[in-house]
Amino acid sequence: MAHKGLKFGIFLAPFHWVGENPTLAIGRDMELVEWLDHLGYDEAWIGEHHSAGWETIASPEIFIGAAAERTRHIRLGSGVTSLPYHHPLMVANRFVQLDHMTRGRTMLGVGPGALPSDAYMMGIEPVDQRRRMDESLEAIISLLRGAEPVTMKTDWFEMRQARLHLAPYTDPHFTIAVASTLTPAGMIAAGKHGLGVLSLGAGIPGGPEAMAGQWKIYEETAAKNGITPDRREWRIVVNLHVADDDEEALRQVHAGERRETVTYFEDTLGRPPGRSDDPLRDGVKLGSTLVGSVETVTRGIERLLGYSKGGFGGVMFRANEWATREQIMKSYELFARYVMPRFQGSLDTIVASREWAKSNRKTIFGPNVAAIQKAYTDAGREVPPEFTQRTPGARDVGPAATGE
Repeated sequence: MAHKGLKFGIFLAPFHWVGENPTLAIGRDMELVEWLDHLGYDEAWIGEHHSAGWETIASPEIFIGAAAERTRHIRLGSGVTSLPYHHPLMVANRFVQLDHMTRGRTMLGVGPGALPSDAYMMGIEPVDQRRRMDESLEAIISLLRGAEPVTMKTDWFEMRQARLHLAPYTDPHFTIAVASTLTPAGMIAAGKHGLGVLSLGAGIPGGPEAMAGQWKIYEETAAKNGITPDRREWRIVVNLHVADDDEEALRQVHAGERRETVTYFEDTLGRPPGRSDDPLRDGVKLGSTLVGSVETVTRGIERLLGYSKGGFGGVMFRANEWATREQIMKSYELFARYVMPRFQGSLDTIVASREWAKSNRKTIFGPNVAAIQKAYTDAGREVPPEFTQRTPGARDVGPAATGE
C-alpha cells in the first residue's frame, strides 16, 4: 500500500434524534468510544454545541475526562472547542490539565462555532466569529509556548501578564487542529501556526475535488510564516458505514440518513433541500461518502488520497446513528478488521511471509516427509499411509502434507 500509517477515528458531534432519551444517548456515545479503543482506532474528536436539539454535548472537556478513565489507548480531542465562546486562558488551562490527566492523549480542536444559534444566544455576531477565533488562537499558542507572560487586549477578552499555571505534559504541547470547511479561513489559521487541520468539507458535495486546493492554501500560508507543512496532521472527515455488501450497507443507512438530513439540516437549520433522488449513492460515486462493502470503502479511501494529491494523515468518520446500534458497532468492527490494516502497513509482512512460504514450500517443507518417515522407522513402527502417498480425499496432516 502506497500510503502507510494513516490514523483512523471518529468526529462525534454527536447526532441524536430529537425525542429520545438524551441521557441514554450520551451513554451510547461513551460506549462507542470504548468500543473504538478496543478495536484499535487512533482518535475521537468530541463536539461542543448548545442549541438546536440534536448535538447534545456542551462540554467536550467533561466528556474527554470521563472517556479517559474508560479507555487505554485512543487519543481524545475536542471537535471542536468554539473559541469565541471562551476566554483563551481558560481554554489553555483546561486542556493542559487534560493533557496531564490523560498522560498525553488529549488534543484540542478549534473553530469559530458551527451553529449560529449558539452565538446568537451569547450575543456574538456571525461576522465577528472568525476574527475572534484567530485572536483567541493567537493567545493560546503564545501561552503554550511560555516564552514570556502574555499581555493582550481585544474587544472581547483581556490578558494581563498571563501565564500557564501548569506546563503541558506533552512536549512542546498537545496536538492542536483547526476545523476547515470550504472557505480559506481554517487553512489560513492552521498554516499560520503550523497546526493540524480537520477538513470537514471533504464529506460534502464538491469537497473531495477541493481538497488539493485547500491544502495549497495551507502550504502558501505556512511558507509565509517560515513553517514546514506536515500532511500527517491533516485529517479528512467523511461519513462511513460498512456492511457485508454494497446493497446491504445502503439499505441499512438509507432511512436514517434521510431522517437526519430532512429533520435536522433542512427543517431545523434551514439548509435548502437536496436535488438528488438518491444522495447516498451519489455521495459514494462522488467520493464524499464511504458506504458499502469492505472493498468499496477501501477504494473510496484510495480515491480520497488521490484527490489530495500527496496524501493526508488520517480519516475521521462523522459518527451518526443512521443504522441500528448493532449495525453501527459491526460497521466499525468490519472497518478495523479488514480496511484499517491495508492503510497502516500491518499486513505487509504477513502477506510477504505467506507468499514466501507458498513459493518455497517444496524446498522447505518437502524434507519434512522424509524426516517423519525416518522417525517412524527408527521407532520400529509402520509409517502411516498419509506420509507415503496422497490418497484422493485424504485429509492433509500438518505441513508435511505440502511436500509433494
